[in-house]
Amino acid sequence: MSFAQVEQRLQSRPAIAYDEALPISAAHDEIMAALAKHPVLIVAGETGSGKTTQLPKMLLEAGYGCRGRIGCTQPRRIAATAMASRVAEELQTELGTVVGYQVRFRERISADSNIKFMTDGVLLLAETIRDPQLLAYDAILIDEAHERSLNIDFLLGYLKTLLPQRPDLKLVITSATIDTAKFSAHFDHAPVITVSGRGFPVEIEYQPLSNAAEEGEPDDKDLYRGIADAVRRVSRIDAHGDILVFLSGEREIREAGEFLSRQSLAHTEILPLYARLSSAEQQRVFHPGPQRRIILCTNVAETSLTVPRIRFVIDSGLARISRYAHRSRIQRLPIEAISQASANQRAGRCGRVGPGTCIRLFDESEFSLRPEFTEPEILRTSLGSVILRMLVMGLGEVEDFPFIDSPAPRMINEAYDLLVELQAITREREPTESGRQMDRWPLDPRLGRMVIEGARLGCLEDVLVLAAALSIQDPRERPLDRQQAADQAHQRFRDEDSDFAALLKLWLHLKAQRRESTANQFRKLCKREFLNWQRVLEWFDLYQQLRDQAREEKLPLKGAHGNYEHVHQALLSGMLSHVGLRHPEDGSYTGARQRSFHIFPGSGLFGRKPKWIMAAEVVETSRAWGRINARIEPSWIEQQGEHLLKRHYFDPHWSRKSGRVQAWEQVSMFGLAIVEKRRVDYGRIAAAEAREIFLLEALVRGDLDL
Repeated sequence: MSFAQVEQRLQSRPAIAYDEALPISAAHDEIMAALAKHPVLIVAGETGSGKTTQLPKMLLEAGYGCRGRIGCTQPRRIAATAMASRVAEELQTELGTVVGYQVRFRERISADSNIKFMTDGVLLLAETIRDPQLLAYDAILIDEAHERSLNIDFLLGYLKTLLPQRPDLKLVITSATIDTAKFSAHFDHAPVITVSGRGFPVEIEYQPLSNAAEEGEPDDKDLYRGIADAVRRVSRIDAHGDILVFLSGEREIREAGEFLSRQSLAHTEILPLYARLSSAEQQRVFHPGPQRRIILCTNVAETSLTVPRIRFVIDSGLARISRYAHRSRIQRLPIEAISQASANQRAGRCGRVGPGTCIRLFDESEFSLRPEFTEPEILRTSLGSVILRMLVMGLGEVEDFPFIDSPAPRMINEAYDLLVELQAITREREPTESGRQMDRWPLDPRLGRMVIEGARLGCLEDVLVLAAALSIQDPRERPLDRQQAADQAHQRFRDEDSDFAALLKLWLHLKAQRRESTANQFRKLCKREFLNWQRVLEWFDLYQQLRDQAREEKLPLKGAHGNYEHVHQALLSGMLSHVGLRHPEDGSYTGARQRSFHIFPGSGLFGRKPKWIMAAEVVETSRAWGRINARIEPSWIEQQGEHLLKRHYFDPHWSRKSGRVQAWEQVSMFGLAIVEKRRVDYGRIAAAEAREIFLLEALVRGDLDL
């Protein structure tokens, strides 16, 4: 950009004003001075201090966003879009002009936008591919860095390596007031400016759940009764203050909402809040009406968002935490007790507009035993996608990459093993052409491998549909109080050989109905057929995004459907370590490395007992379950897993009938026998030894038909 263009953009900046009621406004001069002196600045402050909305404006005032853009990352889509709208409103500009956003599936931004809000995944996966040095930006703001997601940790390491090459790039990191010393040390003792929260006193009360059965952990009904009791308890304090209830997931939110709706709560509105809701539904929580509101949320509202008018918090103390089990190499999604830091963040949500009360549905002594901080995701998840990105970008050895917390060598080695399995890298740990292609797809490496194989086998359209489906939460719903009706509605899509084929049937049905219906009719149809409308739209959106990517990659899009074998072979290329052989006695399946799992009861294959299956994922909850399964042939495993097979030959001998030296072959993969015993021509395997056997057994002993 020329000097004249920069000057023009500087002159055209909107008037910048700050909300003096926000604590960060009092630190304006200190922050501006630090921006002038230091390449990296860390701003610590609790949610509600104003750092997310005011820091982009301070960067704009300091002259950033005129040579390039100010990039502001958020951990979640809902926060990125909400904050972009808020900052645009404060600058009195239309969203998409001075301030814009880009999240998965949606963007609203112009070429002249100064400030761009986005998820950390967009910056990591999209921007660094086409712009490795981030030349489109002159300032980057990494918000909510204390969440320590895999994307955040990789971005912080990447930016640390980039800053010496980009001395003009300003980096601002925001965090809650926890563990900022670690961020400062990582960036060569960058200055930390601490901003007080805009908070009122919060009284903490403990209301442990009682289990009627008095055995094991409290069940969901105990939880929902506990929430209802807590609502009545806070109503005695204030009958009008809004309530924020923290739960572990969407199912719990839906069921808690249904339970509370039967409690005859007068003048009360019950609203859900989680990341997969539509934008319109999410926005409802930011515009309070005359009624008291009970907002049921996941940890999306823990730090990323400030929900207005909250006076009370009811905290289940639980969250779903993604964990990678090293022994079984299974990605688990257990519901776990949150850390003390997370619990304190949740409690702080009710001290924004006045004195608040937080009711914790667990015991005070239990709180003191919880870990102080949430373990960073990089220490508890598979690293395949991150390591592939590093190898493709030429960022050097993973062990030398400046992660804030370095992953264990075992996790690194397992990620390399996965990438070798997917043929993304060689055994010498060099990226293959397929690996480079996989890295360009906004997909998990397993799904990227399937797409590439689908193109080779001529069934790309089907595989794109399935890759999109496997990237989102299942759109089929099964409410506890209407399970039979939901099962009947979904029965017509069921396939006894393949849950993937069932998904394709569902897709074709939805595609036809969407084409023939209005938007409102289609939404009602989804509700009648127990399909989550928002997830269905997400499925369509992601499929279109993948189709656009396929066009960019110049892959063949013919609109044709592949046969069963080709589609499932393409899928198998990404699921080689998720195959299973049925155990004849108990019906379980023995999989890679001798791990055992069962077919999930909701699968179309449940009760069918095919000999060989593959599973989209093996997830451990109450036990290890193969979810989304298909019948396969062992010969397909040989074809797709050729690079992983181990072949053992035994009992070489002269065969008078065939007139050649033969042996028995055993083929295995990951310790699982694919072929137990098969005759092969031994001369092609060990020519010298076969010749000796021929001379001894056929000629010397005369066992040869002449």
